[in-house]
Amino acid sequence: MERAVVQITLFGLLLALVTTIPNKDDWDIYSFHINSTVSSRYATTVITSRVANRMNEPKEIVFQVRIPKNAFISKFRMFIDGQVYDGVVKAKEQAQQQYTEAVSRGQSAGLVSSVGRTLEEFKTSVTVAAHSKVTFELTYEELLKRRLGKYKLQIHVRPMQPVKDFKVDVWIHEKAGINFIDVKGGLSTKALAYAITKTHVDKQAWVFFYPTEAQQKTCDSCGKHGMNGDLVIVYDVNRDTSLGDIKRSDGYFVHHFAPSSLPRIPKNVVFVIDQSGSMYGKKIQQTRRALIHILSDLAEDDYFGLISFDSTIFHWRRELVHSSKENLESAKQFANDIETRGATDINEAVLEGARMLNTHPREGSASILILLTDGDPTTGVTNLETIQSNVRRAISEKFPLYCLGFGFDVNFDFLKRMSLQNNGVARRIYEDSDADLQLKGFYEEVATPLLIDVTMIYMGGTNLTQTNFSQYYNGSEIVVAGQITDNNMETFIPQVVAISGTRRMMFSETNATVESTGTVSDSHIQRVWAYLTVKQLLEQELQLPELEKEKVKKEALELSLKYSFVTPLTSMVVTKPPGENTDVLHKPKEGEAPQLKGSAGPGQTMLHMAFVQGTSFNARRSHTPVLDSDPPAVQRRRKLKSPGHHRLLLNSPPIFFHDTASVPGIFHDALDPDYSVDNYENIEVPTLLPVKVATVPLLHRFLLKTENQSLPLCFDVTGNIRLKLLHSPSRELSVNGELDSLANGGFKKIVIHFKTDQYVEVDTDAIFVRDGQSVTNLSGDDLTTAGSVTVIKRNKEVDIAVGDIRIVIITHEKDGEEFLWPVLRQQPSGDNTEGILVLKPAVYEEVQQTPSTKLKIKDQEIDAVRSSAVDYSNGSALTLDCWLLSAESALQRHLDDFIVAQL
Repeated sequence: MERAVVQITLFGLLLALVTTIPNKDDWDIYSFHINSTVSSRYATTVITSRVANRMNEPKEIVFQVRIPKNAFISKFRMFIDGQVYDGVVKAKEQAQQQYTEAVSRGQSAGLVSSVGRTLEEFKTSVTVAAHSKVTFELTYEELLKRRLGKYKLQIHVRPMQPVKDFKVDVWIHEKAGINFIDVKGGLSTKALAYAITKTHVDKQAWVFFYPTEAQQKTCDSCGKHGMNGDLVIVYDVNRDTSLGDIKRSDGYFVHHFAPSSLPRIPKNVVFVIDQSGSMYGKKIQQTRRALIHILSDLAEDDYFGLISFDSTIFHWRRELVHSSKENLESAKQFANDIETRGATDINEAVLEGARMLNTHPREGSASILILLTDGDPTTGVTNLETIQSNVRRAISEKFPLYCLGFGFDVNFDFLKRMSLQNNGVARRIYEDSDADLQLKGFYEEVATPLLIDVTMIYMGGTNLTQTNFSQYYNGSEIVVAGQITDNNMETFIPQVVAISGTRRMMFSETNATVESTGTVSDSHIQRVWAYLTVKQLLEQELQLPELEKEKVKKEALELSLKYSFVTPLTSMVVTKPPGENTDVLHKPKEGEAPQLKGSAGPGQTMLHMAFVQGTSFNARRSHTPVLDSDPPAVQRRRKLKSPGHHRLLLNSPPIFFHDTASVPGIFHDALDPDYSVDNYENIEVPTLLPVKVATVPLLHRFLLKTENQSLPLCFDVTGNIRLKLLHSPSRELSVNGELDSLANGGFKKIVIHFKTDQYVEVDTDAIFVRDGQSVTNLSGDDLTTAGSVTVIKRNKEVDIAVGDIRIVIITHEKDGEEFLWPVLRQQPSGDNTEGILVLKPAVYEEVQQTPSTKLKIKDQEIDAVRSSAVDYSNGSALTLDCWLLSAESALQRHLDDFIVAQL
């Protein structure tokens, strides 16, 4: 019998639509979270969906997510019965064998598609046993680009059903200070507007979107299937210094340069418009409208030229002219009269546009050449490499060439290569009702040049990303990253040299400080550098002749693998339970032609994702044997249920967990407390004899993430002691927590001390914030600040930000008792931080499996027992397997080092 296929469509930073409507009787999305953290304009977004199969038979659930084309996927994993299945990023050639073998066997292929204007779609599937659950988690990273004076973080949501636990959580931290922040989009309409909370405090901003199930049906495009719309967060930062914003960490730096209050530079612009037969109809109509609007926006001191072409060149004027009222009206009439006909001679048209600019040099001005075409060259010179060579020689790096490719018949790779070779960019114009707005929008980005011949200089810097830019436009931003030689700040001197009009300008501040964000390995700043470097190496590879490509490709591949980026040179192999198909994800290139049989819709490029057959697999839960080496509570739980085998590889920042089932003599339900799975009627619950509480040791269990291992390490802490959660002497910051007296609890109180007179005290009943002699009792959903500390209370969470550190304290409830659980959402910078929250990943190897398991940690062999714990780092708990060790063995330090005498 065919297995039913259920589709879950999750969208993070996305725009397009999905037509499959799931059957609510088959499965239930009981939790849907999008968590986006933005720092230094670099966004890391995690989409997490938890789904339960409500049927009495296994179901294949298809996970689909669309992400920005500009983003790199850096992690994907699935949790099934506590077992984690991690995607592995490999060189494309390594993954190709699995891909080819699957295709040769004639197996079905999934799709990795370039969807619409800005998105790529990732798709995979997995079989979920009857009355079981699966968690999907996808992480991707993107450097936000500044356009027209703002950064835009766009989140489109269509979960296909109202979701009980639905959250979008955005945190923005910019050390330059946030100038403004706004929330727009269809999800901010009607009743959904009341589900949005926006908070802006100096350098930080929060946006929370927590709609109820009823609210999820009330937006303009919402209905019985839940939300379908955009949440758009728009912001910009303060620009107080001319040199810009420079941050460093662990020998790396990133420099954001966007000076304000500069005079505009008059421009010389030539528009080269394709009027060949393929532009017939709506394309040429929209081009006319956009061109007439753009001509109206030319400034009085601008000069311009306008030519159209098919197999022949048609001049409005043979030379550039001043944008007087009379000239503009005449040019608009020429634009309005453009008619389609003939073939396409791109070579002669672009060379003529370059000639017009070259013969009209004007001191103190900026020249721009803009080409709009919808097809390949079909007459005159048609060899693409010859055209590129001719254009490059004609322009000679004197001005940028911007290529606008209209529709999907155009050879976009050719246009992109030609633009990059001439210091410009290529942009696709989509055949849609707003094509004229797309054209006008692009022109607005380059309409106001402020600087030309910009050179970014970094004495004491190495391995730099691009440092030379032909022009800097109002509302844009130049970003450079690199390494600081020997991490020596005394010899690191940044400066910028550029031309503004007729003046040569130098941006250099003798007293400027390069702000340090610490020296954490594999830090945020380092990832920004890696992201930019890979992006620019891929652009270089596109421009180079075949013989020179290999070195650049090798460097880009090595960085992609080191930072686990899915790029055009790498693939992600999505592992699954035995017997399931292994998916191979390839990142599509912009403009790449379809490679699968079948049809692609407008704006959609389809690529293979092969399903590779594995071994046989029984979709039902497998029973985990009861081991004598297991703690008593674990033995009892395994007699009560069959959780299967669990694996976990945690990602940074570190999180830790608590085992609610580790106290002898007490029965605990190890299932997710937020979702009831009622398929355990035949389980025999043993009779528990009463025990004296005084004789029962109170245990709290913690897990440590690991490096390159599937199972984390775990250890037990006895008693309701006080623990050092985080201590940063350089910040004068300490976070301590007191464990509760509940067998199934966590912390009863957490206190944050900052400087000498600021602290935050959180318990299950109240929140106190002290700033000097002033004490505030935070009640209800509220915000308060104490110096550099910001505290936000919402629902069951307390969000606390101290500089570049962000901690969220979650209130959980079990058996009517509440307890606290701290989660580190923003990793602290600096190498002098310590505490349970900032423990480094454990490194171990299994050296013996029989008769008992031994792990090798730092040349020491340690006995380990397979056990489990519950993750309370989010609203929905997951039961996970771990290797249970003593606290000293797991920490490689005495537990006393983490115990404090007072909070």
